[in-house]
Amino acid sequence: MSEKILITGGCGYIGSHVTRQLTESGRTVVVYDNLSTGFRDALIHGEELIEGDLCDHAALEAAFQKHRFTTVLHFAAAIIAPESCLLPLKYYGNNTRNTLGLLEACVRHKVQRFIFSSTAAVYGFPDGGIASEDSQQIPINPYGTSKLMSEWMLRDTSAAHGLQYVALRYFNVAGADPQARMGQRTPEATHLIKVACQTALGMRESVTIYGTDYPTSDGTGIRDYIHIEDLASAHLHALEYLEKGGASTAMNVGYGRGSSVREVLKVVREVSGVDFMTIEAARRPGDPASLVAQADRIGLLTGWQPKHADLRSIVEDAWRWESKLAGH
Repeated sequence: MSEKILITGGCGYIGSHVTRQLTESGRTVVVYDNLSTGFRDALIHGEELIEGDLCDHAALEAAFQKHRFTTVLHFAAAIIAPESCLLPLKYYGNNTRNTLGLLEACVRHKVQRFIFSSTAAVYGFPDGGIASEDSQQIPINPYGTSKLMSEWMLRDTSAAHGLQYVALRYFNVAGADPQARMGQRTPEATHLIKVACQTALGMRESVTIYGTDYPTSDGTGIRDYIHIEDLASAHLHALEYLEKGGASTAMNVGYGRGSSVREVLKVVREVSGVDFMTIEAARRPGDPASLVAQADRIGLLTGWQPKHADLRSIVEDAWRWESKLAGH
C-alpha cells in the first residue's frame, strides 16, 4: 500500500497546484477541504476529497484513522492581511487554533513529516526590505502573527515528538497553470496581477495603486512575485528533503528580486493590449515599501530551482487563465 499524503485546503489556489503536481509525480494524496474558498473541480485528476472543516475534530480523526497518513501538507487558512486587522479572532481561529488541532492529530497518529504553508508576513518590516530566514520576525497584522504562532507550535512539536517539518514562507504568489487548467478563482481576490487582468478584461473599472510616495524607484511598493508553478514545486522539493532525513527548518520561497506596482501594471498592459484605468490612493496601513526574499536556503538544501522566474511569463499565464474564466 502506497503512503498517503494529507493535503488540507487542497481545493484552494495554492493547494490545488501542489495537489496536481504531487499526483502527477506518482504520489497518493487525499484532500481535506471545507470548500469555503476552494473548488471541488480544482482536483483535476480526481483526487479523493473529504469535505470537512479542520475545527471538526471527529471528522479529522476519522480521516486519520482511515488513511494512516505519513505526511501532511497544511494549506487551509484565512489569508487576507487587511481583513485580519478587522477580524483577528477569525484568523487566530482558522489559522492558529485549527493548526493546533491538526498537530494534535499528527502526534496521535505518528505522522512523520509536515509541510506548512507560511508567509513572508511573519517578517513585518524587514531591514532594507529584504528578508532572510534569520531576519527578525515581528509581524504587523494578525494574519502574520497567526502564521508565526503556528510555526512556533510546529517547532516545539518537532522537538517534543520528532515530527519533521518545513515551514515555507511564501512571498507574493501569482500566475496560473501554463495550460490554464487551474488558477486563482476567489471572486473578490486582492492579488494585484489578478485584479489588473480583470480590469483589462472589463470586469473591474480600475486598479487602485495604494501609495505612490514610497522610497522606491517609482514611488510604488515593491514585492517579490513568484509563479504558482514554482511555488508548488518547492513543496515537492521540501518533501523529498524531509524524506532524505533533512532537518526541520523554515525556508523562504521567492526569487530574490522585486517588481514595483507600476512595473507590474506596465507588463499587464503589454500582455493584454489594454490601456486600463488606474487610481492613485493613500498607502494602506501595514504595507512595507519593499518586501523581497533572500531565498538561497531552499536551493541549497533541496535543489529547488525556479523555472518561471520572469514577470512577463507570470502575467501571460495569469492573463490566459483570467481570459478563460471570463469566457474570452
